[in-house]
Amino acid sequence: MALRSAPSRRTVADEDRPDSLWDMERSLRRRGFQVVAGADEAGRGACAGPLVAASCVLPSGRRGRVPGLADSKLLTAAARERVYAEVVDRALSWSVVVIPVGELDARGMHVTNIEALRRAVSALDPSPDYVLTDGFPVPGLTRPGLAVWKGDRVAACVAAASVLAKVTRDRMMLELHERWPEYDFAGHKGYITDVHSAALNRYGPCPEHRMRFVNVARARDAYAARVGGLTSTGGMVDDGLMSPVPGEVR
Repeated sequence: MALRSAPSRRTVADEDRPDSLWDMERSLRRRGFQVVAGADEAGRGACAGPLVAASCVLPSGRRGRVPGLADSKLLTAAARERVYAEVVDRALSWSVVVIPVGELDARGMHVTNIEALRRAVSALDPSPDYVLTDGFPVPGLTRPGLAVWKGDRVAACVAAASVLAKVTRDRMMLELHERWPEYDFAGHKGYITDVHSAALNRYGPCPEHRMRFVNVARARDAYAARVGGLTSTGGMVDDGLMSPVPGEVR
């Protein structure tokens, strides 16, 4: 005798079933915060290239369910580009702020990172009712907010911001690769790798390297010594308000 499984009982259609990535925003909307923004950055741990901060507000309902959306670090480059296009098309509002290397070295990573996130949020129109940030709080926001541990993996608007920031920065690093191909910025995007370290040791830093990083300052001094130039008498010290990033002078 053939056995047949009983039909499953569903109260919500599969396509309408809430996904955990959107649960936090759904909960905030139920509490009256209709416009929820996410904010994130890309490039904080790199020793070369700009810092990029982004903020994004996704619409509620199906239009806000961006296909393939996830933490940018979990996506391939091609997938990030597809998700980026979807976010730009679907978002109620989004913004990107770029902080160049000169400002990072002059003012320090923590100060510029917080300011970039604030600027990205303040550029949104409509202005958000609530702001979710990835990992740590952003003081000075004019709206209530919450720092969410691994926010780019648990909140859709933060994941969308992470994709905007990452894709923007990666495109900029490809342009820098055209100017300084010897460093292979296209491959490592300015982060510390064996290939990047070898290039730094061989050629010394270029103007897009962050002199606050120990490995960059060391490569600068070693290169200057080899070519007979003057070496630095001391390193720059950051403001020290955040846990150190490996390789950065604090």
